[in-house]
Amino acid sequence: MTAPDGRETEPAASAAPDPTGLELASQIARAARGQKVFPRRRQRRPAEDDAWSGAGPSERDPQPVGALLDRVIAERGWRQDLAVAALLGHWADFVGQTNANHCRPVGFKDGRLLVQADSTAWASAIRLLAPQLVAKLNAALGDQTVSLVKVLGPQAKSWKKGRRSVPGRGPRDTYG
Repeated sequence: MTAPDGRETEPAASAAPDPTGLELASQIARAARGQKVFPRRRQRRPAEDDAWSGAGPSERDPQPVGALLDRVIAERGWRQDLAVAALLGHWADFVGQTNANHCRPVGFKDGRLLVQADSTAWASAIRLLAPQLVAKLNAALGDQTVSLVKVLGPQAKSWKKGRRSVPGRGPRDTYG
């Protein structure tokens, strides 16, 4: 390639795209001043995310799994549900081993704890313990976590199926 002053210049690298517009004009001007006609390389500025965190603790540092789980639990609002589930895993500590053998927690929703008993006699015994149980659970979980303990009786067999079923109220025995 010949410059306007008659000097020979080296052609641009073939890997670079053909210059157009302002880039072409700047290459011609550089050639006229006698400078090499190579496209400028742009300096890469480090982004804020690429910056080094330094010697002190940073949020970019590896985090312990427990801290990450605590953050996820708090963001999702699972803290109370997990605390209730963990405490109900120790059901026998709250109601005693004998009562725990005959009743079990089956659900917790909106501050109501549902307890399933083996028989109506055990259901009555747990109903008598319900106020103390609410106080123990609230002391362990925080105030007003459990507002009510609802005790369900045993599940009776269904006698409504078969050829010999009789209409009516059915048996009244508690099977226990």
